[in-house]
Amino acid sequence: LCYRIFAPFLGLMAWSVILAVTLYPAHQKLARRMGGKQGLAATVLVVVGLAVIGVPAAILMGSLGDSLQNFVAGVRGGTLKVPAPAAGVAEWPLVGPKLHEIWTQAHADLPALVRSRQPQVTGMVRQALGMLAGIAGGALLFMFSFIVAAIVMARADPAARAIRNIFGRFFGSRRGDDFALLCTQTIRAVALGVLGVAFIQATVLGIILVVAGVPFAGVLALVVLLLGIVQGPAILVSLPVIAWIWSSGDYE
Repeated sequence: LCYRIFAPFLGLMAWSVILAVTLYPAHQKLARRMGGKQGLAATVLVVVGLAVIGVPAAILMGSLGDSLQNFVAGVRGGTLKVPAPAAGVAEWPLVGPKLHEIWTQAHADLPALVRSRQPQVTGMVRQALGMLAGIAGGALLFMFSFIVAAIVMARADPAARAIRNIFGRFFGSRRGDDFALLCTQTIRAVALGVLGVAFIQATVLGIILVVAGVPFAGVLALVVLLLGIVQGPAILVSLPVIAWIWSSGDYE
């Protein structure tokens, strides 16, 4: 019965614990500068975290939603124009001939192509909407986790004692502290690894965007970094950029 009650909140609690354990050293440094005020330091961290992640995430979700709506409206109204494919596309291995054929049909008569492939297009739109809904839900979950993590960090000492007591009951009082320390170090190592991968991903994509001459490359790289931190796919940024380059005709 307890599991059924708390099951919907397991993801929220897991993220909260991960964030609290990972941010606790930074929280302690900030608290020392604030005269040992644990609650105030936790509040500052959560406000900064929500501002850094929540605002770009909201802007990105709104932009993607508007882009998808405009795309669907353009296809239905026949105002969306697809540039002609380059001749070299047909020479791409495996997918080249088929892609060139579909691309040519889209350039000649996009509404007719959409009507001929109505089930596939409908399925793709549903998948895109589902992906957007999933990413938005994950971002909201992550932001609520920040709030719970702040509460955990503000009451870190009682929580740490409770965790050590739990491990002590499972593994013995002498080994309980060792297992608690091992779990803490593991969570921080994995979390920092996620941050490292997100940073590398954002850096590489940012360099590519700069080389390609894409406007606001730095902002887009920051959005990719935030998506990497919350385990969102970078394709949410790279795919619209590819579509923009494609529609501008500068893709050779």
